[in-house]
Amino acid sequence: VQLVESGGGLVRSGGSLRLSCEVSGLNFRDYVIAWFRQASGTEREGVSCIRPSTGDTAFADAVKDRFIISADNPKKTVYLQMNSLKPEDTGVYYCALLMILGDGDVNIATVLSRHDAEFDYRGQGTQVTVSS
Repeated sequence: VQLVESGGGLVRSGGSLRLSCEVSGLNFRDYVIAWFRQASGTEREGVSCIRPSTGDTAFADAVKDRFIISADNPKKTVYLQMNSLKPEDTGVYYCALLMILGDGDVNIATVLSRHDAEFDYRGQGTQVTVSS
């Protein structure tokens, strides 16, 4: 299973970027894709997540009025549309996948607070830099 992020770059404050997280090699229907970010010298921060099978989403308070998360199920790709970007949005953004097994369920609101080890796969990340 591979998760590949793309879409990062350098943008001015107030600008927009759209990140993509493409999942390949996964023969599993139910999962959550979460986006995290980590700035240099800081702890990772949960940004947003989506359960593609239901459309359930969650957002960190810092981004909930600016970012939009969506999923293209046939393409197994999750998008993070980031608008009104601020310098504090700068960091490496990576996506991680949490499988939902059998009859299990997940509280989407708690996904962003889970530890790295609880996710089954993660990507390498893409750099987002927002200049002031």
